[in-house]
Amino acid sequence: MRMVDLIERKRDGKELTEEQIHFIIKGYTEGSIPDYQMSALTMAIFFRGMTENERATLTMAMVESGDQIDLSEIEGIKVDKHSTGGVGDTTTLVLGPLVAAVGVPVAKMSGRGLGHTGGTIDKLEAVEGFHVEIDKSEFIDLVNKNKVAVIGQSGNLTPADKKLYALRDVTATVNSIPLIASSIMSKKIAAGADAIVLDVKTGAGAFMKTLDDSRELASAMVRIGNNVGRQTMAVISDMSQPLGFAIGNALEVKEAIDTLRGQGPEDLTELCLTLGSHMVFLAKKASSLSEARELLEKAIQDGSALEAFKTFLKSQGGDPSVVDDPTKLPQAKYKIELESKEAGYVSNIVADEIGTAAMLLGAGRATKESEIDLAVGLVLNKKIGDQVQVGESMVTIYSNFEDVTEVREKLYANISVSSEKVDAPILIHEEITK
Repeated sequence: MRMVDLIERKRDGKELTEEQIHFIIKGYTEGSIPDYQMSALTMAIFFRGMTENERATLTMAMVESGDQIDLSEIEGIKVDKHSTGGVGDTTTLVLGPLVAAVGVPVAKMSGRGLGHTGGTIDKLEAVEGFHVEIDKSEFIDLVNKNKVAVIGQSGNLTPADKKLYALRDVTATVNSIPLIASSIMSKKIAAGADAIVLDVKTGAGAFMKTLDDSRELASAMVRIGNNVGRQTMAVISDMSQPLGFAIGNALEVKEAIDTLRGQGPEDLTELCLTLGSHMVFLAKKASSLSEARELLEKAIQDGSALEAFKTFLKSQGGDPSVVDDPTKLPQAKYKIELESKEAGYVSNIVADEIGTAAMLLGAGRATKESEIDLAVGLVLNKKIGDQVQVGESMVTIYSNFEDVTEVREKLYANISVSSEKVDAPILIHEEITK
């Protein structure tokens, strides 16, 4: 088998066989297939696409290129949730303890983030003492005992995907639906989940800016998951403005606590209940989505979701008292209000630019070497559709340096106020189950 023949085959729009795809991934991972040939293949895929069978085979070939996490010792159906990213996306912090409170095991493998704020682990480390440096046996024991635990990502999970993504990043082939879908799903499947709930974002703050592109990606991932034996569904949710109010690590932990207490932002609460209902249903802890939602709402109302969060934090070395006293979380030195210059209605909030403003404060990483300031960030006091008066605060800036001129300018440039009333954007656009 020669790589040049396989490149030619895909260039001409023909389907690659399972044997051929496994040959490609194995050869590229081991180094016998050079970057220049793999670049040619990914460009051919970019233009020619892949069939459903090719996508499923590519996904599993990448899964099999490295470690696979065996979660069979954990009781029950393990349901994982994946978000395609966004600004102020605090759903994992809420969903873990929330669905755990109704008996769904959450064995979460998370990483640190590049971008507007840290990843799930960075946010959780805003709680003093919390750590993810636990071995696999302790991880499994914690999930069986408490129904929720978080561990750092394995260093050898889907090495083929890591190598292929780095190549795509420098060859203008990132934006290929088959390659994006296979990349995401390979990591989820290798992490050992029985079922997968996907939160695919759409809008200015999302990787996929249009609903059509988001729908295509969501459908591709759902088909891959179901084709390889994992029950998979997707929710397409809005990211034309930040989710919730908080953007920043400690600030998002506080917002997660508020949400688990039943006092969180309406949009964050609704999205968590929607995603959580699907997780509970796929875990067979409810016979319908409506029953699943009732269980989750009850867990918030009776305090069991909040107690599950305390138990989760304590079991991994964190200080659970932050749940009752969030002032124990890292606090910024300066709290500065961004006052509206005009009266009217907030008509637009450019999500990714607001995220960049938070990163300028130190809330996120520009590079892997960047250090995160866990205390800083932004809290939106107004969202799209809200009325605002002259001099009223639109955003509270939490900073550890006094001069925030650059941040203020970026916020003013990316929050628009209109004289006419504007409707809030639709939060959940579609749910894809097949």
